[in-house]
Amino acid sequence: MSLEPVLRAILVDDEEPARRVLREYLAELGQVEVVAECANGFEAVKAVAEQKPDLLFLDIQMPKLSGFEVLELLDQEPAVIFSTAHDEHAVRAFEIHAVDYLLKPYGPERVAEALRRARVRLAAAEREPVRSLAKLGRTPGRPLDRVLIRDDAKIHVLPAERIDWIEARDDYVLVRADGVSHRKSETLAELETELDPQRFVRVHRSYLLNVERLARLELYAKDSRVAILRDGTRLPVSRTGYTRLKELL
Repeated sequence: MSLEPVLRAILVDDEEPARRVLREYLAELGQVEVVAECANGFEAVKAVAEQKPDLLFLDIQMPKLSGFEVLELLDQEPAVIFSTAHDEHAVRAFEIHAVDYLLKPYGPERVAEALRRARVRLAAAEREPVRSLAKLGRTPGRPLDRVLIRDDAKIHVLPAERIDWIEARDDYVLVRADGVSHRKSETLAELETELDPQRFVRVHRSYLLNVERLARLELYAKDSRVAILRDGTRLPVSRTGYTRLKELL
C-alpha cells in the first residue's frame, strides 16, 4: 500500500482529448484525485478558488486567457505543472526556473516524472509563487498589451490603450479605464515596468498616466504642476514626473 498522500488536482486544457489522456495516465499512476476539469482559463480561475487543489496541470496556449494569465488571477498557491505544444520561450523559462512542464505529445513516463517532482516540492514547500510563474511567459522587452483584473467572480480584461491612469494604494493599485476604477493586487512599480514606457509615464510617486489622455499641464505651485486630462481629471505632477513628461511629449 502506498504511503504517498492523495493529491487533489485540476486539469486545464481547451482540448478534451488532451484532458482525457492526462486523466487516464493519472488514474494509472494512482494517488491523484482529479477534482475538476476546465476547458478555458475563466473556468480554471473559478475552479481553483472553489476546490483549492494541491496540483494544477495547466495548458499554456488557450483562447481568451493563456495559462500564464490564469496564474496571474489566482489567490491560491497550488503546485503547477505546465503543458505546451511548441512554446520554445516558455520551455527555456521553465528550465531556467526548474519548473515542471510536459511537452506535448507526452507519455505516461513523463507524467510520472513530473508528478514525482511535484510531490517532492510539495513535501518540502519549495514551489514557486504562482505570481512569479505568471511572468515566465512574457517575452523579454515586450510590454503588456492588456491588464487583467479579478473582481470576486468577475474577470476584467483591459486593453492597455483603454487605461487612463493608475493610482498606488497601499499594497494594491486602482486602474482607471472607461470611467471605472478597478482594484488590482500589484504595486505601481511592477506595473510601470510591465507597461509600454512610450505610453505610460510615472508623473508622481502615486500615479502612472497614459499620456494619450493628457489635455494640458498647469502650474499649481512654485515647483509643482497638475495634469488636466481630457475628461477633466486632475492628477498631481512632481518635478521628476514633469521631466519625464517633457522627454516624451
